[in-house]
Amino acid sequence: MKHKFRFTKDVMKRLKDFIRRRENEGKPAEEAPATPEKPALQAFSLTDVGKMRKSNQDALVVSDDLLLYGVADGMGGHNGGETASAGARDGLIAALVGKEPSLDALRDAIIKVNADLFQQQLADESLSGMGTTLSVIWMSEHFVYLGHVGDSRVYRFREGKLEQMTDDHSLVGELVRAGYLTPEEAENHPQKNVILRAVGTEEGIDIDLAVEERQPGDLWLVCSDGLHGMVKDSAMEAILSVNTAEAAVKLLMDAALAAGGRDNISIVLVRDGEVAR
Repeated sequence: MKHKFRFTKDVMKRLKDFIRRRENEGKPAEEAPATPEKPALQAFSLTDVGKMRKSNQDALVVSDDLLLYGVADGMGGHNGGETASAGARDGLIAALVGKEPSLDALRDAIIKVNADLFQQQLADESLSGMGTTLSVIWMSEHFVYLGHVGDSRVYRFREGKLEQMTDDHSLVGELVRAGYLTPEEAENHPQKNVILRAVGTEEGIDIDLAVEERQPGDLWLVCSDGLHGMVKDSAMEAILSVNTAEAAVKLLMDAALAAGGRDNISIVLVRDGEVAR
């Protein structure tokens, strides 16, 4: 008499597991997926009301999550300047969440910020005439995207040299570029604070956009005119040449205050390091 044997499901499962383990003996273990490399950035920032102003109408744009850094310098009576600069900061960050760095995305975000601030001042008479400068850098893995409106500035310090990466949208800035004023004459011109472009003052907006390749060791400086209007580029270059980024921010602020601190002072300094391992 022949007997038939049936294996239970549990026994069959254990048998298959045993066979699979034997087949895999000696094979190299599978490596876990590589974690994407992230750029090693260090960002340091300071803002100060200065020695002449009663309130600070600057806003620092600092988002390590987005790798977005910059400065907004507000203008307008009463609370208009503070409202404009804070609105530009918050609106820009909100508009860029979830976006991949690009010139198109940056342009669209600044256009939206401008439209929102313009509508806000139309709806609230106490904010009439408010506006703000906006100068930002947005880092991708290989590139730095620049967006700029007004007379705050973006500088790059590379291999010992400080280079201004943005043009001032100011009356004296236009006169210098047209050859009617020298840079030295512009420093003390009585109309040096007349701005020709700002965010939120008009329905439309003209934005300067640029893209630069990242290079390890670069320092990116974004500042309001409370710094560059008080401290010469050569003095800023000297400070950046011999100090760490963290120390340099404090020394730049000290230099602006020592020179008179006639305006709000805002500084963001980003050190672009090697790719983090």
